[in-house]
Amino acid sequence: MSALPTRHEIARMDAQDPLGDLRDRFLLNEGEVYLDGNSLGVASKDALAELQDATHTEWSRDLIRSWNIAGWFDLPLELGDRIGRLIGAAAGQVVVSDTTSINIYKALHAAIGLRQGRNVIVAEAGSFPTDLYMAEGVISTLPHMSMRLEGRDGARLEDLIDDQVAVVLVNHVNYRTGELRDMAALTRKIHAAGALVVWDLCHSAGALPVELDAAQADFAVGCTYKYLNGGPGSPAFVYVAERHLGHVDQPLSGWWGHARPFAFETGFAGDPGIRRFQCGTQPILSLRAMKGALTIWDEVDLQALRGKSLALTDLFIQLVEGQCAGLGLTLQTPRDHALRGSQVAFSHPHAYEVMQALIARGVIGDFRAPDVLRFGFTPLYISFADVAQAAEVIRDVLVKETWRDPRYGVRAAVT
Repeated sequence: MSALPTRHEIARMDAQDPLGDLRDRFLLNEGEVYLDGNSLGVASKDALAELQDATHTEWSRDLIRSWNIAGWFDLPLELGDRIGRLIGAAAGQVVVSDTTSINIYKALHAAIGLRQGRNVIVAEAGSFPTDLYMAEGVISTLPHMSMRLEGRDGARLEDLIDDQVAVVLVNHVNYRTGELRDMAALTRKIHAAGALVVWDLCHSAGALPVELDAAQADFAVGCTYKYLNGGPGSPAFVYVAERHLGHVDQPLSGWWGHARPFAFETGFAGDPGIRRFQCGTQPILSLRAMKGALTIWDEVDLQALRGKSLALTDLFIQLVEGQCAGLGLTLQTPRDHALRGSQVAFSHPHAYEVMQALIARGVIGDFRAPDVLRFGFTPLYISFADVAQAAEVIRDVLVKETWRDPRYGVRAAVT
């Protein structure tokens, strides 16, 4: 085994980091290593400044006039285009609206409507559960539809796709293991069978370059409170390829999706563009915080972001495996860069207790049932020194078995 990097070498990595100066734009707690940006991103100074302006000026002073003078009404489209740049989508194909779950429901119904006569949804048994729950909800309204799952009905997603499949719902990065799918190759396979695809980008948007247009994706959904740092519960986004706009329907025909919302017409007439994929009135304060959070992305080179992400996760794997051999950890994340997102997962028989002990020591990750310790690496604010500190704490907690303290076994509502 090669020697582990020294403190001097790790300090040199930080000194050469092209994104290092961005760290100061975030509000980080002194002494903590925050490796949970794949669950909730850190607050940025830009986001809080926008939120203050929205509350103290636009809401408190200008009140309802702000729908026009502050651009509130078009904010979902403005932010959609800004996110579109990060996920490889040309303008006019992304709107920020509602939640990921709701947007999955919209996108699945829309895709099925474009593939009349087909009766199967394909998804992953190992998907984030809300994807499957929403697919079940869609099927409950369309009794002719059924679902095939990778990991239950076949070993590989590709093997489940035939001429009965209307749509494939697939995660770009697996939420538990961090495994990355080849978007272009899988989309080609799906299209060759005549089906459409909905990509879930919750664990890739803001973590690595995404090329929806280049891959000829049909639909995509994603959240903004993870790597995009939009704030807790910030609205999600939905992408619809331009070639589908104008002749696609979604089932939640709310007034913000109407072609003329302020005409107050009795019947629904959907907007011909991406605005159609909105539903009701959007949460403006959350959108304004998100607007601030997205400011920093104008300065980020996505290739540099990806390079740092892989370097951080490489270092973490190297240090944890080098320092914690024989202590019960098993790597669940692919070593191959082409197959890895921006997180690292290790399994451990007592993963929940270990994670609680780590959090008590200031290394913040999370637990995913049944046995996964999950660590997310947000390149905008994580340093290489953070990685070294986290690995040292992990080793100490495992060697000393401090996780055996009974208080760490008490299950909280959110893990």
